[in-house]
Amino acid sequence: MRTRCCELGFMEKPLAPPLRGRQGHFRLESGHHGDLWFSLETLCLQPRVIRPLAAQLAAQLKQYKVEAICGPLVEGAFVALMVALELGCDFVYAERFQDTTRDGLFPVEYRLPKALQPSVKGKRVAIVNDVINAGSAVRGVFHDLRANGAEILAIGALLALGDAIVHFADEQRVALELLERRANNLWIPEECPLCADGVALEIVGTS
Repeated sequence: MRTRCCELGFMEKPLAPPLRGRQGHFRLESGHHGDLWFSLETLCLQPRVIRPLAAQLAAQLKQYKVEAICGPLVEGAFVALMVALELGCDFVYAERFQDTTRDGLFPVEYRLPKALQPSVKGKRVAIVNDVINAGSAVRGVFHDLRANGAEILAIGALLALGDAIVHFADEQRVALELLERRANNLWIPEECPLCADGVALEIVGTS
């Protein structure tokens, strides 16, 4: 497995303006607890700011000669579409589904719409997301793509927080292409120090 990070420092410029983060105590989509949360709804508010970053990520993914790019809805799919445009390949997306009866980590699934499922069978595919934390969205997309017969060669993102996605890519033997990686705190609920300190918990959507 290959992991590559580009030396951009784009958290300061130019990504910082549309990427708003705050500190606190958050329950993430994956079920993990963390102390950092980004509001990604504004990430693509100014596409001209994100487009050069998508182009750079596309340049890193070009070597894999993928035939399709898949991104999880919502914001990750926008970045994935920009990357697909740069590479001149197909674009597909996965929708989010949550089973309210399912406990534990990674309770959320991501599935391609039925109309798109035949488009990935036997194809060389890369998964592209915006920001990856525990990797709930990427994991969900990965398993659905594989179930639909795709050959998954790489995972790409503008930013990865922590090392959860590094371990996942290594386990699945796929390449990991990132523009930047930052240290991050991530805990399973039973080991969360913020819970132990009685800090109020907020449920958010970051995966």
